[in-house]
Amino acid sequence: MDMPKTKSLERIEEKMEELDPASLRYHILESAKSFKTSWVSLGRALYSVYKDKLYKEWGYSTIEIYILKEIGIKKPTAMKLLRSYYFLEKEEPQYLQKEYTENTNAAVVPSYESIDLLRKAKNNKALDEHDYEKIKKNVFEVGKDPQLIKRDLTTLMRQRKEVDPQEEQERSRTITVKRYLSTLRAMKREIEISKLLPPSLLKETESLIEKLEAEVS
Repeated sequence: MDMPKTKSLERIEEKMEELDPASLRYHILESAKSFKTSWVSLGRALYSVYKDKLYKEWGYSTIEIYILKEIGIKKPTAMKLLRSYYFLEKEEPQYLQKEYTENTNAAVVPSYESIDLLRKAKNNKALDEHDYEKIKKNVFEVGKDPQLIKRDLTTLMRQRKEVDPQEEQERSRTITVKRYLSTLRAMKREIEISKLLPPSLLKETESLIEKLEAEVS
């Protein structure tokens, strides 16, 4: 299905008329026209442009400006697209093979948003290999919507955090110590203002405050 004729698409087509159809620059613009269904092709081409700094030869100071001005994709999307492609190339290269893209139903070809979520799952230290494989199956085999994958990922992260008693104990301890510190600091101010208690008690209070600050630093 063709993309709607937006101003961005019209600019792309106008630029394509000026270029050699055999050039990489033309190929990138052609891939951008069908961005939703061929993001991998676009990502591969853009990664080559980024890696070899070809955008400078075309009159752009940064890859972000080139992608925005020539292709019409804003920086957050462009960076997510590049990260997603690089992740596939590095971690799951089998999904970049021609056989996979040709034999996979278009309805379950993962979007770049889904791949970016898979990348985040891979890099999250709270998740183990089993968690990653679960997310990967939903991305590549089930073809889940990115919003549903994001919800699954958030739920997994929350569960892993809840089952770590040592981390929870440390967090609770830090909160308690900070509460003690707040009380002691208020007490110290009262002692200094009222001058009703001996200076030695003030020094002891200051010493205790310093020790507790060291505990939470």
